[in-house]
Amino acid sequence: MERKIIFFVLILWNISVIACEQIPLTSWKFHFGDVPNAVRPEFDDNDWEQIRVPHDWAIDKPFDMRIDMQSVQVLEDGDKVPRIRTGRTGALPAFGIGYYRTDIMSNASMAGKRIRVEFDGAMSLSKVYLNGQYIGEWPYGYSSFAFDLTDKWNYSGKNILVVRLENKPESSRWYSGAGLYRNVRLVVANPINIGHWGTFVTTPEVSKQKGKVHISTCIENHANEKNAILLESIIINAQGNVVGKKRSQRRIIGERNSIFEQDITFPKPLLWSIDTPHLYQLVSNVYVGDQLMDTHKISFGLRAIRFDKDKGFFLNGESIKLKGVCLHHDLGPLGAAVSVRAMERQLEIMKEMGCNAIRTSHNPPAPELLDLCDRMGFVVQVEAFDEWRIGKNANGYHCYFDEWAERDLQAMIRRDRNHPCVIMWSIGNEIREQNQRDGAEVARMLVDICHREDPTRPVTAGFNGHIAAIKNGLTDVVDLVGLNYKPHDYRKQHDAHSDYILYGSETASTVSSRGEYKFPVIEKPGACYEDYHVSSYDMEYPRWASTPDTEFEQQDDCDFIFGEFVWTGFDYLGEPTPYNEGTPARSSYFGIVDLAGMKKDRFYLYQSKWSKTPVLHLLPHWNWEERLGQNVPVFCYTNYPKAELFINGKSMGIKEKSKEDKYNRYRLMWQDITYQPGEIKVVAYNHEGLPVDTAAIKTAGETYRLRTTVDRREIKADGQDLAFVTVEIVDKEGNLCPKADNLLFFEVEGSAHLKAACNGDPTSQTSFASSYMRTFNGKLMLIVEAGNAVGSATLKVYGGHLLPAVEKIMCID
Repeated sequence: MERKIIFFVLILWNISVIACEQIPLTSWKFHFGDVPNAVRPEFDDNDWEQIRVPHDWAIDKPFDMRIDMQSVQVLEDGDKVPRIRTGRTGALPAFGIGYYRTDIMSNASMAGKRIRVEFDGAMSLSKVYLNGQYIGEWPYGYSSFAFDLTDKWNYSGKNILVVRLENKPESSRWYSGAGLYRNVRLVVANPINIGHWGTFVTTPEVSKQKGKVHISTCIENHANEKNAILLESIIINAQGNVVGKKRSQRRIIGERNSIFEQDITFPKPLLWSIDTPHLYQLVSNVYVGDQLMDTHKISFGLRAIRFDKDKGFFLNGESIKLKGVCLHHDLGPLGAAVSVRAMERQLEIMKEMGCNAIRTSHNPPAPELLDLCDRMGFVVQVEAFDEWRIGKNANGYHCYFDEWAERDLQAMIRRDRNHPCVIMWSIGNEIREQNQRDGAEVARMLVDICHREDPTRPVTAGFNGHIAAIKNGLTDVVDLVGLNYKPHDYRKQHDAHSDYILYGSETASTVSSRGEYKFPVIEKPGACYEDYHVSSYDMEYPRWASTPDTEFEQQDDCDFIFGEFVWTGFDYLGEPTPYNEGTPARSSYFGIVDLAGMKKDRFYLYQSKWSKTPVLHLLPHWNWEERLGQNVPVFCYTNYPKAELFINGKSMGIKEKSKEDKYNRYRLMWQDITYQPGEIKVVAYNHEGLPVDTAAIKTAGETYRLRTTVDRREIKADGQDLAFVTVEIVDKEGNLCPKADNLLFFEVEGSAHLKAACNGDPTSQTSFASSYMRTFNGKLMLIVEAGNAVGSATLKVYGGHLLPAVEKIMCID
């Protein structure tokens, strides 16, 4: 049977209560360690740390390579026996027990209202108590969940909300973060209200001529009498004009939920797409008689998606190749605590690179990430699990799968199914049930839940053991078959299974350290070096992976493959492959961008392939005193067809892209270059042979001064906004000193403070919270966080003989 899936859906995002009250719970007291009496209302927490949620209790602590040392066999990496691994989860103290307490005063307006608390995520094994009484628990740290507090709420005074969290050792294979790392809110609702995640919108018709919107709204009635309820749904465009309206009325008997189904049609909708992410607003008003009981305002977008086994992915009828990256949820030196600005900056960098798709590896993301993707124009694969019943970690998700998998998957889909950016659900990554004869039964159970909760999107999984997954029937259960690191098998599997809709669910895993270059320059699987770095010539990778060019070639030559998700867009904490065993490495080398958010050379290789922006990037740097008279190959990442290299004004010849091999197809390379100091310059030519662009690198002199670049000089005085400041060591002429590792000091005065520092070195053991750090290959990133008061802040950076740098940052309303 031909497998062709067509999904038409109108999507919306993040419900926020308007008529009822929504109170962010940001001010908490925190204690690390087990204090069972802390759940009691009378417990004295005066000596606890005052913190702001979102909060990651581990990220600003010292690194310790013994914290997460473990003897483990990682089958996915090809381990034949268990071996010692260090830095696997970031070498930070994320394991242990932590308590959070907050006081909430009830006021007169809450009388007769329903009270619930909503958690966007709590890491992990959360147990929630109100006024000393157990409310509920949720083990999975990545799930969003809510508890009704009404029956235990003290309407006449103070309420004590307590959350106990526990991260067990060997519960993750990357840095999970710890604590109330996502947002928490109190919702005060009328007895008749739109339920939690109670709205689901689809469209049976989407075109440039007409949009037909179907709205399913669950209204909760906690009143004890029959009520005549009126639901009014209004659609508003970006200019504030009403484009559609529908009113429906029904009598609901007390203590019942009721689903209202409505259709609204309006002409000439502006469709949501990657290039034009148009959003509308749905306003839902709930009335009993003339009394407004609840109002939700929801942004949404109209778009149609289609997947074809031979022609790939279509968005609004347009064929689009997914140029995607996988992203872990941590934000480098900021840890797992949600920061909208930090996530936005990551997406800005990915957008600049030409990326159009995100895979949330390997867990449900923060809702704010999907809000950003809606607004910025990314399509997203939302992933649920890294484990099913067979574990990869001693205390991993397999311990909770049977009891919690359905609830976690349901929560993920109900929360996120209204985002226009979300185009598929992933039920698992490299799950070990691929090798089990009954693995398809588990997969089918999860797929059925996805289809039940959202019949508008396909379901997928990432298979690294695809032969076993095919043999055991798992690939026949999912709608889209994701292949991890199998570029050379795409055509074979397409020919053998013509009904499969295929894509690269995880690709490349090329490793590099920003600004590090190794010789000789050859394709080198399994590369390792004594300095614990890998080469930015972008030709090194683990034995199960490949270079970007290998995947590019197959993506270009296989029209039926609808795209790829590169591992990874950014470096992340933990999984320091290839230096897993007894090394100082505590973060990954996979990223196209380093842990500090600074671009590696590989960024420009992807940009030259994915973006329409003119790209002309030279590598390596040109300070090779130790290689005087020796070979130093020069590469150029560009989307110009050809270029000429000059060394100190002498031509080294013109190189032109060709299909003779995968590297000449995507890079320009001058392999036989003998190093001499001075200048390397490349001149790009168009198809007519005319020079159109140049780029150059000079040999840097002695280190002389600091140069700073601020991404935004005005930030909001909201206690959360961030400015990212790149610090570089340069010579007198302003050339980057590419090997400088000077110790720098930094301080911030005024209306902001230093939030974190990071140099992008995976082996650096200096705390992100330190006020000093060495540069790595001439660079360092400082992150400045706004206070709550309007005013100016002054950043000072200095070190040794270097001329210092001073920057002013304004905190504004």
